[in-house]
Amino acid sequence: MPIETHKIQVESEGNNQVVDITPRLIDTLNHADISNGVATLFVLGSTAGITTTEYEPGLVNHDLKDCFDRIAPEKGRYEHEKTWQDDNGHSHLRASLLGPSLTVPIQDCKPTLGTWQQIVLIDFDTRPRQRHIVVQLIGE
Repeated sequence: MPIETHKIQVESEGNNQVVDITPRLIDTLNHADISNGVATLFVLGSTAGITTTEYEPGLVNHDLKDCFDRIAPEKGRYEHEKTWQDDNGHSHLRASLLGPSLTVPIQDCKPTLGTWQQIVLIDFDTRPRQRHIVVQLIGE
């Protein structure tokens, strides 16, 4: 079964920014030789994660941030910050809970998603970053 590996780059502002990467995956699929199978998306780094959600302003600008603030508050006390003298212990925890990867079925060169479902990168770091996402396609 053929395997292809592609990369997507995303400029992010950090601080819980949610970036809809669905159009970038669709563009990748349009240039791929695999039209049916699965796509695995994996973000490099330990302070960002990938998931699916409805990409709408209330959810991505408020509700997700509030959720992660309750789970791992920015002003919490983190051993990571003592060790490295930095300010992103909460970023690592949030990313670990969300996870760095997502697998999506591909049919006819399109990701199989629900009507209101988009694939998003959430950058939890405390500064702007250039994020690199590996997209591995397996199929035919």
